[in-house]
Amino acid sequence: MGGCVSTSSRSTSGSMGRREEVSPRCCDIGFCGQKRTKRTFSDHVIALHHLPSVPNRVFTNGKSRSSCIFTQQGRKGINQDAMIVWEDFMPEDVTFCGVFDGHGPHGHLVARKVRDALPLKLLSSMDSCQSRQNGSGQTCFKGSLEAADLEKDVSAEERLISLWREAFMKSYKAMDKELRSHPNLDCFCSGSTAVTIVKQGSNLFMGYIGDSRAVMGSKDNNDSMVAIQLTVDLKPDLPREAERIKRCKGRVFALQDEPEVCRVWLPFDDAPGLAMARAFGDFCLKEYGVISMPEFSHRLLTEKDQFIVLASDGVWDVLSNEEVVEIVSSAPSRSSAARMLVDSAAREWKLKYPTSKMDDCAVVCFFLDGKMDSESDYEEQGFSSATIQSYHSGNAGESDDSCHRSEPSLQRNFTVRPSEECEGFGNGRPHPEEFEGNEDTVAGEDQNWLGLEGVTRVNSLIQLPRFSEERPNP
Repeated sequence: MGGCVSTSSRSTSGSMGRREEVSPRCCDIGFCGQKRTKRTFSDHVIALHHLPSVPNRVFTNGKSRSSCIFTQQGRKGINQDAMIVWEDFMPEDVTFCGVFDGHGPHGHLVARKVRDALPLKLLSSMDSCQSRQNGSGQTCFKGSLEAADLEKDVSAEERLISLWREAFMKSYKAMDKELRSHPNLDCFCSGSTAVTIVKQGSNLFMGYIGDSRAVMGSKDNNDSMVAIQLTVDLKPDLPREAERIKRCKGRVFALQDEPEVCRVWLPFDDAPGLAMARAFGDFCLKEYGVISMPEFSHRLLTEKDQFIVLASDGVWDVLSNEEVVEIVSSAPSRSSAARMLVDSAAREWKLKYPTSKMDDCAVVCFFLDGKMDSESDYEEQGFSSATIQSYHSGNAGESDDSCHRSEPSLQRNFTVRPSEECEGFGNGRPHPEEFEGNEDTVAGEDQNWLGLEGVTRVNSLIQLPRFSEERPNP
């Protein structure tokens, strides 16, 4: 999440955002040269406002057939983290998982919007890629590859990876474009990270921006559990990220009182101090090197791979990859793993940073063998299908209309003093919604942005920019 001061709304230019239209084409992804009539693309992808009723789509504290998810609000204000597991995302054993960490005055709304809209855009992009492929006379793809599908120069596996890469790139681009033109959601100084994965058979595809992370628990040759980091924290101190930002006239440096945290600053103002190099939203920095283009990667899963953990930086700031894998693998039941991980992170925040405000935490634990505990074991952990929905504000009541909110007045009580520009980029990188009934919840809309009023460890944003009518030339 990262604390942030609030500001009066600065509207971004753009027309009314369109709902994504989906053609009724057959969604025969997963079958090679075989038409499917059981399910169509329009049957599978429905209107955005009907998403909460989609079966096998979990976005609140609870579990699915193969995963458990949990989020807890920190002490910086409203929970700005969001998460999702969508099983049966496509036919033939395809599952989508994602964690989104918002920042800025409207970060909670941005994260939830991305959670709901990005999977649909990914589906639409895949449908478009498949239609183009079918139109060119090529066969579609499948997780298990057939020799008959091999072409002279490009293997079926390479085509599969290429299609998913294109789909991730297009969907992330479309998502950011929608946020820019959204009529009710101001993303000028607000944004969100995203770490998303798609499992199709034994293929794992990943797309991500920001500093949310994915780590896999796998067994080595000695049958011991090891942690494998699947993504890279896309921070401004990575050399390639810093080079791009500086080339676009953005500035990268750390404050004197937190020299380990490089941030992105406008060329003409010591703001906003974004602690990541890529994000959805944050349009005040999009001309200066911050991008929404995801990093994409593919991995072929084996029987040794046990589970994948997606989490926001509220977890990774206090727990190592190895500690996370150990906690999940030693949980008394799989359905309790995500909650145990969040509870462990909360304890570590108190021990390691007793004077800091705990960040929001969101966790998805996805078990690759597709098995979970029995329902009785699940309910012993304090969950039930009737109560899961009450744990998270991102329920059926959420919609675009929720963007109409009165924001507290701007509090400029933080003096920003730029320090030396970062030397030695890349140190430490890469490393190998909320409980509404939580007694720690900060009550009242006027207390949403307390992150800068007390001592915090790392805020995603430092200060909102003060724009004049005429900006100085770079």
